[in-house]
Amino acid sequence: MTDMNSEITSVHSTFAIGGDLTVNRLGYGAMRLTGQPSNFGPYADWEGGKTLLRHTIALGVNFIDTAEAYGPGDNEDIIADALSPYPQNLVIATKGGILKPAPNNIQADGRPETLRRGVEGSLQRLKQDQIDLYQLHRPDPKVPFAESVQALAALKQAGKIRHVGLSNITLEQLQTAEAIVPIASVQNRFSLSDRTHTALLDYCTAQDIAFIPHGSLGAHPLKRGTPLTEVSGILAEIAESHRASTTQIALAWLLHRAPNILLIPGTTTVSHLQENMQATEIQLSQIEFDQIDQHFAE
Repeated sequence: MTDMNSEITSVHSTFAIGGDLTVNRLGYGAMRLTGQPSNFGPYADWEGGKTLLRHTIALGVNFIDTAEAYGPGDNEDIIADALSPYPQNLVIATKGGILKPAPNNIQADGRPETLRRGVEGSLQRLKQDQIDLYQLHRPDPKVPFAESVQALAALKQAGKIRHVGLSNITLEQLQTAEAIVPIASVQNRFSLSDRTHTALLDYCTAQDIAFIPHGSLGAHPLKRGTPLTEVSGILAEIAESHRASTTQIALAWLLHRAPNILLIPGTTTVSHLQENMQATEIQLSQIEFDQIDQHFAE
């Protein structure tokens, strides 16, 4: 392990989103810096959240993931409050296309006018002139998928967003979108225990598209807890051999799985943040990687 105050410098520790935004492959998912229940409203410890965000930057994180729906809006607000004016190399990715009027009321809205309003709102809250990476949060079954993507393409053409990303999509939808505008990233569920989107990941790897797994530790997006911290067997054995936690090994496995995977684990404590960062320094052997892979594929 390296000094936790140093930046990530491991071989293959960076990836260039869209070919021009180079980020460290272990970023920070800011979703949990919101109110409860269900990530609704402002984060209760606002000043503590700002301090945590500043710690992420001090530890070498230069990729932060957020969304209009987190709060809604409050998560983008706390990022700007903590970090604006931003460091030159910091990349902030946000998402739009979801309305969240109440904690358990989540509605996809992929209409072009909604996406345009969403981008303008995110720009204002994040205090930016251009959003580095803007992702469609999920396809809206009531709106033709191509219409939503075309709206994002127009916003890119207008200079409001630099790169377009997609979330919670199928491989077919990705290919449809690629015919409209270059796609820089895909954000779908993927972890050791949930590899439903393996084909999509492999396609993104081949096309040099960033793959940003959510639920990377197998947790439900609206529930606390990380099931992979509780497993026994091969993951625990390998963790012990590296003097690491099972969480760190699960994150290290993902970093080894494909060079285009960008991790965005979320946390509300500095100690957990530091633990996550140490995963970048774990070098799994091919035998260890295969043992983990086979165990969770069964």
